[in-house]
Amino acid sequence: MLLDEGRYELFDEKILPVDPLKFEDTEKYSRRLKDNQEKTLLPEAVVNAEGKMGGMTVILSIMDFNFMGGSMGSVVGEKISRAAERALQQKIPLIIVSASGGARMQEGVLSLMQLMKTSSAIARLDEAGIPFISVLTDPTTGGVTASFAMLGDINLAEPKALVGFAGPRVIEQTIKEKLPKGFQRSEFLLSHGMLDEVVERKNLRPYLIKALRLLLNQH
Repeated sequence: MLLDEGRYELFDEKILPVDPLKFEDTEKYSRRLKDNQEKTLLPEAVVNAEGKMGGMTVILSIMDFNFMGGSMGSVVGEKISRAAERALQQKIPLIIVSASGGARMQEGVLSLMQLMKTSSAIARLDEAGIPFISVLTDPTTGGVTASFAMLGDINLAEPKALVGFAGPRVIEQTIKEKLPKGFQRSEFLLSHGMLDEVVERKNLRPYLIKALRLLLNQH
């Protein structure tokens, strides 16, 4: 939908998740990984691609919530960091489309390390003056929101997307107060200065092209 003529080149496809902690709950983590790979036909919860958008070459990282809730484990963090590093090396814009429940608990602290790693990779883009646009879909929560997803030069979200760190029920139980209507939804965040715009998916491509031309000073 986003790239010119729907053409793109995938990269970093051979980086596969493992079970470093030998995590066992109701079922083995390694089994869940295999099941999700078979279900989604994806190696992990994020896909990296390079293509053109409005004639401009861009790097894209697209998260898929269908793969273990889009949770960020070591491989997701690595692929997003590599996408940022490739954008830095080629001096072209990066766009990340997020959909995630947050850090992947089956990888423990190895998952939490990805918050710092991805944020550092985005910081290097910022220092080099290379544009990064973050697109938040429903939901974008937990460690993904607490790291790269809110660090865009432009932060966009789809209508009514749930965006936040802890869920609203957890917050209500913690502060013992009822939250405002629409709390943590895109429109609420936009009105409170946390987002730059709320954009429907059908309007996303033309909006991104306009934003990229602005950021790249191509009028």
